[in-house]
Amino acid sequence: MFRIGIDLGGTKIEGIVLDTQGRELFRRRVDTEREKGYAHILNRIKAVHDELAASISGAQHTFGIGTPGVVSPRTGLLKNSNTVCMNGQPVQADLERLLDRKIGIQNDANCFAMAEALLGAGKGKKLVFGVIMGTGCGGGIVHNGEVLTGPQGIGGEWGHMSIDPNGPRCYCGQLGCVETFISGGGLQNRYAEQFGVKRSLRDIEKDYYAGEPNAVAFMKVFFGHFGRAVANLIDILDPDVVVLGGGVSKFDALYTEGIAEVARFVFNDQLETPIVKHQIGDSAGVIGAALIGV
Repeated sequence: MFRIGIDLGGTKIEGIVLDTQGRELFRRRVDTEREKGYAHILNRIKAVHDELAASISGAQHTFGIGTPGVVSPRTGLLKNSNTVCMNGQPVQADLERLLDRKIGIQNDANCFAMAEALLGAGKGKKLVFGVIMGTGCGGGIVHNGEVLTGPQGIGGEWGHMSIDPNGPRCYCGQLGCVETFISGGGLQNRYAEQFGVKRSLRDIEKDYYAGEPNAVAFMKVFFGHFGRAVANLIDILDPDVVVLGGGVSKFDALYTEGIAEVARFVFNDQLETPIVKHQIGDSAGVIGAALIGV
């Protein structure tokens, strides 16, 4: 059976069609236009779905959507989305009514983890933890090919573990969340606080490799936070592999200095868990959405 997936982002909606072997047949991307509101976004999703379905002449297919935030198992309403007009809305129910069909819907980090577990860096592994270190910091757990979300729908949300109760305030309201320290947005904010100037992560990285003292000292602290955060999740889950994604994952020193810090903090005599870069890349979210479809 064909699989259709849509990755709903704050600025773009991307859709894909996969054949029965998981090969891409068709892809479409449009602007989200979230400033036009909730109903408009749903209609944009429907239009992309219909175009994807037309590309396979309306053949039978599964359909899944990846979105920031998660559908609450208790209320059926979306929560924790950075597209705020979607929060508190019955997104899944409204889309199922609009499309006249059942759909699968998962957090975008869960979709990333699913794609990497089945087709990417976690292929063949029993328990995969997928990490997104981008503007924010998310995670997903895949066990034996299935996403584990938990009764509250927050399984894998390691970005909101506090690693410093005296740390900066997170948008979630708590202090010292992992996201405030090791996401791309968190790193830029911490650098600006410390040195009084805003720098892109790419520029900070260049300075680090050039041996610039501020950047070297700053990144040393970052590696420590990364090590503590990843060690915490390994201590709890003991996964077969941790797969890193998002813009921060492109920082090569994570796989040397960063992993060394994980080894320092993990509750074991040595670190045995592979911590690896993603293989699928920017397409993991939309491919994962197709894989979780119903």
